[in-house]
Amino acid sequence: MARLSHEATVLAAAMPRLVLEARRIAASVQHGVHGRRRAGSGENFWQYRRFTDGEPANRVDWRRSARDDHLYVREREWEAAHTVWIWPDLSASMDYASPKLETKRFRALVVAFALAELLVKGGERVGMPDILRPTASRRIVERMAEAVLLAPSLPGSLPPAFNPSPLSEIVLLGDFWSPTAEVAARIDTLAGRGAHGHVVQIVDPAEETFPFSGRVAFREPEGGAEITVGRAETWRADYEARVAAHRAAIRAAGARMGWSFQVHRTDRPASELLLALHMRMGAGGMGSGAPTAGPAAEDVA
Repeated sequence: MARLSHEATVLAAAMPRLVLEARRIAASVQHGVHGRRRAGSGENFWQYRRFTDGEPANRVDWRRSARDDHLYVREREWEAAHTVWIWPDLSASMDYASPKLETKRFRALVVAFALAELLVKGGERVGMPDILRPTASRRIVERMAEAVLLAPSLPGSLPPAFNPSPLSEIVLLGDFWSPTAEVAARIDTLAGRGAHGHVVQIVDPAEETFPFSGRVAFREPEGGAEITVGRAETWRADYEARVAAHRAAIRAAGARMGWSFQVHRTDRPASELLLALHMRMGAGGMGSGAPTAGPAAEDVA
């Protein structure tokens, strides 16, 4: 209980800086992205396209067609606001940071807030599983920050097994160092309900390179287990192999339903991940509700 109280206090103290940083990053990225407009049953004009055989004749825009030798259809923009669920892992393991770097928890929240800002400005609704109901509020960053601070408990190591609609999109931001089978099973559960999704593993550089040598004591931050190693450098090759196998299993769990997977290191700019993630979401389509062919993408951002 004391640890949880301390974490809540630290998070509350950092929240103003988190909000400001998220807005700054969102503003810097916004100039390089386009809205996720798509054809549908809305009212706003989107584009003209060539009429194709088999379509109902009442779809032809005769005024536009009269100016050319072809028949054209007037397409409208899809205005139905869909939901993007953003889940940041705020468990104890996310509090780790190498010297002079921000914690994984800070990075996850900054990216979550900044992404929500971009999505709401693009006409989407954003929610946080078990914490915040979907909303298109212009104050989405403040709403998310308040929801996190007022939540009965911080999000754990794995996302909750909630019920997203097939038209939803899910973004998972965490280190995903839980047992491989548990991570894969949770992704299978969420993907199996038809929602499209993206898994981002946020890691500290030390978790990638294993720069330890000599006698080192390693402590598991959530369970409290501890192990002391006499020559830590001799573990490096096995560690790298296990990390690779762990990620392969996570990637495969999402690939079956076309989910993307990427790794983000905290020594890289948050804006780099935000831009890559936003572009990937736009390319993948919102709420496709069906798997895509081939494996899910894996990038390092």
